[in-house]
Amino acid sequence: MIKWFLLALTGIALGGVLHVRLSASDPEDWHVNPDTAVMTGKPNAYRVIDRQFDAPPDTVAMALNTVALSEKGTSVLGGSMDEAFVTYVQRSGLLGFPDYISVKIADAEGGGTYLSLYSRSRYGYHDMGVNQARVGRWLDDVQERIQFPAGQEKFKRSIN
Repeated sequence: MIKWFLLALTGIALGGVLHVRLSASDPEDWHVNPDTAVMTGKPNAYRVIDRQFDAPPDTVAMALNTVALSEKGTSVLGGSMDEAFVTYVQRSGLLGFPDYISVKIADAEGGGTYLSLYSRSRYGYHDMGVNQARVGRWLDDVQERIQFPAGQEKFKRSIN
C-alpha cells in the first residue's frame, strides 16, 4: 500500500514539474507595457519606470538586449528592440519556472533614454527577491555597457 502511495505521489510531482516546464507562454498574456501594467500586489514582481540613461535609445536597446540574452535561460517572448518594446522569458535552471520581463524604451525629454522594466513570476506568491535582483543587475549591466563599450576596460577609462 505504501509503495502505491509513493508511486502516486511521485507521479503527481513529476506531472507538476512537466506542467511548469512545458506550459506555453502566450505573448497576449505576458507582453505588457511596463509603464501601464497593473501590478498584482504579490511580492513576486518588481517594476522600475523611466530609469534615465545618458545615451541614445538605440545604444540603450542594444546594451539591454545583449545583457538580457546573455543570461542563461532567457529568450524573447514578444516584441523586439526595433519596436522599443520587448518581453523576455527567463526560466530557472532546475525546474524551469518562467519569469517574464517586459521592457520599454523611450526618448527622454532633453536627450537620453528612459527605460522601464517589469519583471514578474508566473508561479508562486513570493520570489525571494529574484525579480528585484534581476532588474537591478540588468540596469547596472546596461549602465556599464554604455560607459565601457566592448573592448574598453574599466581601468583604461580612469587613466588620463
